[in-house]
Amino acid sequence: MDDRPIGVFDSGTGGISVLRNLIRQLPGEDFIYYGDDKNAPYGTKPEEQILKLARKDVAFLLDRNVKAIVIACNTATSAAAKTLRSEMEMPIIGVEPALKPAQLARKGGYIAVLATPATLRQRKFTELMKLYGDHAVPLPCPGLMEFAQRGETQGERLDAFLADTFRDILKLRPESAVLGCTHYVFMKQAISKALGGIPLYDGNEGTARQLKRVLEQRGLLSTRSVGSVKLCTSAQSDAVMETMSRLLDMPIED
Repeated sequence: MDDRPIGVFDSGTGGISVLRNLIRQLPGEDFIYYGDDKNAPYGTKPEEQILKLARKDVAFLLDRNVKAIVIACNTATSAAAKTLRSEMEMPIIGVEPALKPAQLARKGGYIAVLATPATLRQRKFTELMKLYGDHAVPLPCPGLMEFAQRGETQGERLDAFLADTFRDILKLRPESAVLGCTHYVFMKQAISKALGGIPLYDGNEGTARQLKRVLEQRGLLSTRSVGSVKLCTSAQSDAVMETMSRLLDMPIED
C-alpha cells in the first residue's frame, strides 16, 4: 500500500475530464493535476516538441513525490508515453482514442474519429487504425480544444464552429464518433447535437480502470477511503484555475 499522490498531466484543462473518472474509480487516492496551459495546445506542435514538454510535465510531478503518472492527453500519450516508460520504472498510464469499443459496436456504418492534427499524424494512431480502423474516418479538428480551454463548452460560437468543422464528415452519415482529445469530452452535448445525436466514445473510463489495475498489481493502492485533489497550472493564472475548478465540478456524462 502506498499513500503517495498520483500525478496527472495534460496540455491544459482537457485532462480534467480524465481526472474526474480517476477520482470516481479511485476515491481514496490523492491526485495532483498539472495543466501546461502556458504551452497549450500540444495538438498542433511537432512530435519532438511535445516530448520535450511532456518531460517537463513529468519533472514537475516527480518533484511532488508521485507514485504513478497518468498522461491525460491523447497527443502527449502518442508522442511521449513509449519514451517515458523506457526512461522510468514507475507506472505511466496513457489515454488513447476509444476506437476499439466504437469498432466493436459498429453496425456497418462509418465511425468519425475527432482529434488534434498531431494525434492523427503520429505512428501510434496509425497502428490503432490498422487494428480497429475499418470504416473509421479521421477528422482533424484544429481550434476545437481551445473552446474547452477557455471554458466555452456550449453556445452559438461553438455550434457554428462545429457545423463548419463537421460539414464534410456529415455527408458520410457516421453512426458514431470517437472523441480523440480529452478536451472534447467537455463538449459532448454540443458535439452530439452537431453530429445528429450519434453515440460518442472516449477513452477516459478505460484509462481509469487501467490505472486501478496497475496500482493493484503493484501494491500501490492508498490505504485511505477519501483522497484529495490539487490543481496546478504552468500559466500562473487565476482565470485558468477557476476554469479548472469549474470543469472538475461538472457532472460526468456516461
